[in-house]
Parts: sequence; structure tokens; C-alpha cells
Amino acid sequence: MKNLLRIFIREKQMTGFKYKTQVKELERFDAYYYYNGYGGTSLTKSMLDSFIYGEFEKPSTHYKKEILMRDFAEFLGRHGYPVYVPLARSAPQKKNPHIPYIFTQKQLYKLFMKVDSYPLEKTNNRNVLDPVLFRLLYGSGLRVSEVLNLQLQDIDLTQKVLIIRHAKNNKDRLVPIAKSLTERIQCLLDTYHRFSADTSFLFPSITGNRMDKSTVYRRFRDYLLMADIPHTSAGPRVHDLRHTFAVCCLKKWVLSGAELMNALPYLSAYMGHTDFRATQYYLRLTADLYPDLVSRTEAEFGYVIPEGGWSYEGK
Repeated sequence: MKNLLRIFIREKQMTGFKYKTQVKELERFDAYYYYNGYGGTSLTKSMLDSFIYGEFEKPSTHYKKEILMRDFAEFLGRHGYPVYVPLARSAPQKKNPHIPYIFTQKQLYKLFMKVDSYPLEKTNNRNVLDPVLFRLLYGSGLRVSEVLNLQLQDIDLTQKVLIIRHAKNNKDRLVPIAKSLTERIQCLLDTYHRFSADTSFLFPSITGNRMDKSTVYRRFRDYLLMADIPHTSAGPRVHDLRHTFAVCCLKKWVLSGAELMNALPYLSAYMGHTDFRATQYYLRLTADLYPDLVSRTEAEFGYVIPEGGWSYEGK
């Protein structure tokens, strides 16, 4: 079994999966398999149930092991071994979802003005990086982690494209950016990153490592306070800049008379959605915020707007 586990792990890693926590779990399964006296190469229901459903483990842990062992079982099945494939029956129930905060254009203007005019600090790099970082979050709709993971080698300013590597669901994609963002990034490269290596992060910490998310969140709350934008436990959050970007795109398309059914796949691919449910979520949000706009073309695309409730992809 150990050799097959190694082949399975190697196959996953060769296809781009990091597979770090999964390796540790598979090592535990290998020990479980050995110490319980299992022989040969087969997976039975009783064997997997005993391993997956630990008595004192959380349902979320059970779910992760269900997915992992299902993948391994399917791998063995493809190689002709008799196996039982477990079902993912412990999927966590969605909690009451957060309804995003959509910034107005006036609020965005005030927010960026405060980012630009933040008092000079000599102990960190926020005065140089933040004006570009927060504009990129809004102007590209990228997730915070995607922006912080950007290295200089991921930036093609000639084509005005960012390469997003190993994003959510382990997918890579190309993200075009506007001329104004391109110019700001170019200025940052010419000054702050003049002697940086290609593998340097575009937005590093003061030590040169990847900037931490908590730093971005803390600074974001500072700017909200300075811009007189109330912040509560319900938001606004940094991720709401991404939501605002998507809603602004849809609003612009409606006003321009664009055919939304043709445009939605582009928005879905641009934002890295795995399917159209997340993109439809933004369509629903746009419809609720701007009912007068949606009513103009509802006869054409109203049937693709999901009815009631909120469901969106996370960070």
C-alpha cells in the first residue's frame, strides 16, 4: 500500500496540487492500514469508515478525509484494484452568508485619497505599496491572496496582463488590467523594485517576504476610519472591493446595452469562478441594488438571475 500511496501523491503533485496536509493524512492512513493488519491492496467500506469517522473529530475533518480517500480509491480503481469509493456525505452546511458591502464611487474616491495621503511612516513600506495595492484589489477584482502572491515574474506590462498562479481551486489564469493600473505598477517597478529579483513579491513585507493578510486588513480599517466609512463586524471587508468590482462591471454592461448572456462567461473566467453560480450571485446583487437598470433588460436575461437567498464563493 505504501508504494501506491507514493505514486498517488506524486501524481497529484505533478498535476499542480501542493498536497501537503493531505500527505500527512495519507501517512496516518498507511499507519492505520498496517497496524490494523490489513493486507493486499483493497479498500472496503468498513475499513474506510473506521478511518474516516473518528469518534472525537469534527464533521469538517470527516469531510476532508472523505474527499481525500475518495480520490485515492478512484486512483486505485483506475489501476484495476477492488475498492469501495466513499461518498462525501459530511459536507458542512452553509452558515448564514454575509451580504457584501458595495462601495459607492464617492466612497471609493475618499478611500483612495486617504490611502494616498496617509502620514509618512519610515518604519514600513505602506506609503509606497498601499496606493497600488488597494487600487489593484478594486481595479482587478482579485482576491487578497492572489494579489499578495504576485511576483515580479507574474507581471507582463507590455501585454497589460497579470499571471495568477495556483489560485483558488489550484487554477492559473491571465488577468488583463487597465492602463491606469499598468502605469502605477510600472512606477512601482521602476522605483521600489528597481533592483529586485524576478521572484520577489510585488507587495512584500518590510523583510522582503510575502506581505501578510492581517497587515492588509489592519491598514484597510485605518483607511476606512480616515475616510469616515463606518466599519462594523459586518464590514466593509477588503473582499468587498472584489464584490464592488463585479457589480460595477455588470452595471456598466447594462448601461451600455451589452448582451449579458455573452458577457457573463468572460466575467466568470476573469474572476476565477469555477462555475456560473458565483457569477449569477453578482447578477442577483446588481439586480437588488439597481432594479431600475435591470428592469430595462429583464425580459432578455431575467431568467438567469437566481431567485432569493444569497450564495457566493468565498475568499
